[in-house]
Amino acid sequence: MTNNFNSNNLKTIAYRQIIDLTHAIHPNIPIWPGDPAIAFETVSQIEKHGYFLRKFSIGEHSGTHINAPNSFDPAGASVDNYEPQSLVSPAIAIDIREQSLANPDYTLTVDDILNWEQKHQFIEPGNLVLLYTGWQEKWEDERAFFNADESGICHFPGFGKAATQFLLEERSVAGIGTDTHGVDPGQDESFAVNKMVLGKQRIVLENLANLHLLPAADITLVVGILRLLGGSGSPVSVLAFVA
Repeated sequence: MTNNFNSNNLKTIAYRQIIDLTHAIHPNIPIWPGDPAIAFETVSQIEKHGYFLRKFSIGEHSGTHINAPNSFDPAGASVDNYEPQSLVSPAIAIDIREQSLANPDYTLTVDDILNWEQKHQFIEPGNLVLLYTGWQEKWEDERAFFNADESGICHFPGFGKAATQFLLEERSVAGIGTDTHGVDPGQDESFAVNKMVLGKQRIVLENLANLHLLPAADITLVVGILRLLGGSGSPVSVLAFVA
């Protein structure tokens, strides 16, 4: 058999550590208001059937998950259309815990990005930008995680619209992700940031875990999707390879 593989196209992932950025799925994780509850049901038992098997039900945007363009645009691509190469991406992590602690409605600014670059490195095209807000620490407390006021408006940090536009247009990023239930700040019910990123067919990851274990750069993300035909997104397994 002839091997036509071109060694010039060989890509490698150099790493010293692999960090799982995925929350475990169970019925008590925080669920976006109005989304379906998570349910597990035992179908087969070892004692009776010789093997253990459960069936489960979960919304496409629950747990650690990816949003697809058709979440907000009927003509947008569904999650099964993501090319495999788009699900492996270099990444950087921006830490805004201090700002988020002082103001739960804080949004990432262009100045935050430029300050990060001055301290670390220029954000090269094709990177996926992770926003570490510290909200992952509230994961076990749904009320604190959504931080809703008396009117039902959520208050948690996210990407600012100007910062998102800068990342898309000036840095050509592959996508964005965060440890809250939305890349949009909680009080923005228009989902403007989601629409900006997904409108350009980029990646949106939400409810990430263990961002505190990541360095600022030298990260490669591998996103394992459920290739749901026509899906608006799916729960994902996200692994970070840290060099």
